[in-house]
Amino acid sequence: MRPSIAAIERHADGTFTLDKDASTISYGEQADDLLVSSRRDKDAPASDQVLTIVKKGDFTLEKKGTWDTLGMRGTCSPGFMMKSKGHVDQILPLAFGDIASRTMVPFSHILWAAAWLGMATSAVSRARAYVRAEARKKPGTTPSSAMRLAEVMNLLQLMRNNVHDVAAECDRHLQDEIDKKGDQLLSIGFAIKMNNLKLGTSQLLAQIVQQCLLIVGLGGYKNDGKFSMGRLLRDSLSAQIMIGNDRIVATNAALLLVLKDD
Repeated sequence: MRPSIAAIERHADGTFTLDKDASTISYGEQADDLLVSSRRDKDAPASDQVLTIVKKGDFTLEKKGTWDTLGMRGTCSPGFMMKSKGHVDQILPLAFGDIASRTMVPFSHILWAAAWLGMATSAVSRARAYVRAEARKKPGTTPSSAMRLAEVMNLLQLMRNNVHDVAAECDRHLQDEIDKKGDQLLSIGFAIKMNNLKLGTSQLLAQIVQQCLLIVGLGGYKNDGKFSMGRLLRDSLSAQIMIGNDRIVATNAALLLVLKDD
């Protein structure tokens, strides 16, 4: 995402053209307008990016594939060949790198983490209901599955605290920037923390759902039961590959080389 091959081509009459072979455009067919990252111009390096809004009627999309996925079908992100035009006023003046650091990365990572927290909570709720049903069958005894439930509740608490704490910190930094009290959104430490939020929650989600499946047993493997974990299990596996965790770890490794102690 940070380096681009496609470049804005500016014209003397104040217009531009921008063609991009996009590997994914989320909800491209449903969108009225698109936000497109690209090189600032044809002579700019790949890292010198801008963000441009292209408006409905000023772009065409040629679909390059389908979106038939194992899970998370709602993300709907096939590839397209995009051709567009517009006025140079539609090119945002702020560098795309700053836009990504201030809004796009924190907002997307917090949104994903919150969605994954909801999935984990749903899985644990089903597991708790199962354990309670088992306990009612034998009053006065604690089901063996309750031990595993206690462990998974601990993981859920860690996940919830992480999501809420990072979201609250992001809110504070946004307000500080509005009040001109600081610019922590662009700091290396905050970037690493945002990346770690994605890494940690995506890993915990899969762990929690799989543990809940073990608690529920075969009932969780059935698609037609009230304790079914099928959809949760399927969708949880996508969390670590939506912007692959290996890529994010590699980015953090490079950032840590230049991070000063907090």
